[in-house]
Amino acid sequence: MPIKLATWNINSVRLRMPLVEHFATRFQPDVICLQETKCRDGEFPSADFRRLGYEHVAINGQKGYHGVCIASRLPFAAIDKREFCEKGDARHIAVTFAAGAAGRDPITVHNFYVPAGGDEPDPVANPKFAHKLAFLDEMTDLLSGDHAQGHSIVVGDLNVAPLDTDVWNHKSMLKIVSHTPIETEKLTGVMRAGAWVDTMRLFVPAQDHLFTWWSYRSPDWEKANKGRRLDHVWASEKLAGSIRGIEVVKEARGWERPSDHVPVLVDIDH
Repeated sequence: MPIKLATWNINSVRLRMPLVEHFATRFQPDVICLQETKCRDGEFPSADFRRLGYEHVAINGQKGYHGVCIASRLPFAAIDKREFCEKGDARHIAVTFAAGAAGRDPITVHNFYVPAGGDEPDPVANPKFAHKLAFLDEMTDLLSGDHAQGHSIVVGDLNVAPLDTDVWNHKSMLKIVSHTPIETEKLTGVMRAGAWVDTMRLFVPAQDHLFTWWSYRSPDWEKANKGRRLDHVWASEKLAGSIRGIEVVKEARGWERPSDHVPVLVDIDH
């Protein structure tokens, strides 16, 4: 059964709902996973998603910050959300599609928004960076268990660019939060703990640059192309063989009033 799934840090879903509508109409994903929705559950534009055909919406939101959701044309069999680091932040939502709803086996989708970590890569001097590292440790615990054994997919803004080619210049980024050695080691550790497959790199070789984020600070982001791959799609070993393709919708960075992240599309035939 073919399924198209999208992940996108939207940077305020209410502000950018016209972009979501344009994207959904043009690319027709069956499932849309958003991060940084920045609104409480009761303020989420569920009616707009239902108008677009996404009748099933799982939300984990909070006022003005963070927030994740999964909007789907396929029904959910279960919804789960986890709190990390006892912060009360809305940074995780997961849904399970029953067998037959999204293929021959049940599929679980985890949608994450990992803390950015501030500007100083020192967990002693910078509590935000310490929080990020602790969050990645708790992700390791969660994703090394039963979730890694079934047909599962992990998506979201993981806020780490782990490979040298996930940033525009490896040497200049080694002391910049998102590409420091401790972050890349921890994210790689999350992946290895559950034997997760980095599906984007199944289709774009590791020696090639691959970006999903371009800073608002660059006056000409496309020409400078100082990007990072902060958005990821991982599949469990059982599901990895069902991933048929990946598309980074780079053009979305040039849309009117864009997010600094672009959508990533995943084609699954399960």
